[in-house]
Amino acid sequence: MEERAFYRESQTTKPHVLNCPFCHTQDTYELRWVVRKKIERVPAGADERDRARFAKFLSYMVLLDDKAMCKNMRCRKRFDVSGIKTTAFL
Repeated sequence: MEERAFYRESQTTKPHVLNCPFCHTQDTYELRWVVRKKIERVPAGADERDRARFAKFLSYMVLLDDKAMCKNMRCRKRFDVSGIKTTAFL
């Protein structure tokens, strides 16, 4: 059984304060995350090995955006998002 059968997926945005490395301005950026919540029960058709895997799984979030565009009108350069974990457990 695939891992996707054990989770419900949704997308959300969360605000983070980032600094542009080019113009050094600090601003709040909305970054996109995929939220994978573990379902309540083992899906139908799961064998013993799938049940053991299901017991170990946790709900978590994965960061989708790896770059952000500076909000300063004079700069507007794209920069890498750093200082934020790419995976967060709920």
